[in-house]
Amino acid sequence: MSAMTIFLECVFWGSTALILYGYVFYPLLLLVLPRRKFPLKTELPAVRRISVIVAAHNEASQIEAKLLNTVALSTDGFEVEVLVASDASTDATDDIVRNYESRGVVLSRAEQRHGKEHAQKLAIARTTGDVIVFTDAATVLPADSLLRLALLFKNPQIGAVSSVDKIISEDGRIEGEGLYVRYEMWLRDLEHRYNTLVGLSGSFFAARRVVCMRWDIQVCSDFGVALNCAALGLKAVSDRSLIGYYRNLADPNREYTRKVRTVLRGMGGLVFRREVLNPFKFGAFSFQVFSHKVMRWAVPWLLVLSEICAIILARDGSLLHILMVESLTFLCLSPLVVRWFPYLRRYSLLRLAAFFIEVNAAILHATLMLLKGQDIKAWEPSKR
Repeated sequence: MSAMTIFLECVFWGSTALILYGYVFYPLLLLVLPRRKFPLKTELPAVRRISVIVAAHNEASQIEAKLLNTVALSTDGFEVEVLVASDASTDATDDIVRNYESRGVVLSRAEQRHGKEHAQKLAIARTTGDVIVFTDAATVLPADSLLRLALLFKNPQIGAVSSVDKIISEDGRIEGEGLYVRYEMWLRDLEHRYNTLVGLSGSFFAARRVVCMRWDIQVCSDFGVALNCAALGLKAVSDRSLIGYYRNLADPNREYTRKVRTVLRGMGGLVFRREVLNPFKFGAFSFQVFSHKVMRWAVPWLLVLSEICAIILARDGSLLHILMVESLTFLCLSPLVVRWFPYLRRYSLLRLAAFFIEVNAAILHATLMLLKGQDIKAWEPSKR
């Protein structure tokens, strides 16, 4: 075996090990690491008032249904205020919101469109709640959502709470969770069991007022809130009884664009708040961010490197090397396979492989955009 062959073997298996780290070894580490202890934050106020911020941009088709859902939420034992953070909407969204002023709904309008986080920041400045709930116009909340949040925030260690997303099909049924979603929910459970969440569900989450005082509009709110919790020594948790329901995208082809936008905003936010990767300042949270985000974002590049090494190694005719090439090639082509042969979508492992490649294609695309200095400031809500 030549030195070049040994080198390529090391690169291939090393890349494979790093890919597995983000998806397999990291969760296993969370399983065996001892839980981090949080000191009690006894100075935090009790929850007497909750502010609900609904982010919206040109949501005239569904903002009224969202407001009806929000003002009907149960509020026993505490006060509630509802604000709509309109990101310079140009349709009838703002007019519809004004029709609900008599029911206590406040319009917080950004006169210039600078993105979702900017609109949320303007709305935060007008809130008076001890806890602030963030939700999107397309998300339907169960009637007891605020009651569950008030109960969870009785724990003084908790700084933020994330919901679980559930998809509603066109016929009104709740769709079953795929393997990838179940995996992500399991990982989220492990992270808050060990320490704190790295990110929250962007369509529905809540945070204490103190957590929202530093609101960086360059950082995705779901990550920024988790980061602020870590900086304050508070815990961001996920609760499976707290659910946000939303419909599938009206145009499934736009899902890829949404993934690219989400990843690019996440990368840009981490670059802006890169101090979070300093373990001397953020401790265990730095380890989590590096493992969950940075290593995930490295996966598409590692896949490309593995494929190149496998192709070169396969030239010697080794059955193992040929199988490596064929396996990686099939994995990379899986999105096309399920598109060309839709009946194969009933096989969950094939669907998982296709989703895995689509996610990593979006990561690769977003990384190239970031390296070119491109960013997506404008927020375009996905039509459902």
